[in-house]
Amino acid sequence: MALGLHNLKAPAGAVHRPKRVGRGPGSGHGKTATRGHKGQKSRSGFSMRPGFEGGQMPLIRRLPKRGFTNEFKKEWAEVNLDVLEAKFEAGAEVTPKILHERGIVKKIGDGVVILGRGELTKPLRVVAHRFSASAREKILAAGGSVEVIAR
Repeated sequence: MALGLHNLKAPAGAVHRPKRVGRGPGSGHGKTATRGHKGQKSRSGFSMRPGFEGGQMPLIRRLPKRGFTNEFKKEWAEVNLDVLEAKFEAGAEVTPKILHERGIVKKIGDGVVILGRGELTKPLRVVAHRFSASAREKILAAGGSVEVIAR
């Protein structure tokens, strides 16, 4: 029999019945319902905040803090000319969408930037959010065109 979504089943012993607490003395979990006697944790509505270590200095406060995170940082998808040379034919159009579809960039993020590593011998119509000066020069020298997408 083939394994499929319609016949998936947990292995024997993996599924436990839930512990039914507070259901009388015969259950073995009656009266205090496994909470013990008195104290903060026995009260209804109790919840412990994440990271609480019982009064011990929490790990997050014990470790030194260094640096910062720039929440405005831009994540550019970088593509070099040697990649365009290898993956595209002469006269082809290169857009962020095409680069993503072909798996050249994993995610477009804040935009695609074309960088100048490598040589370009084919004329390509390249559409991107940014170009390095050397990349723009090499694309135009090969007879191609560049178009900047406003972000």
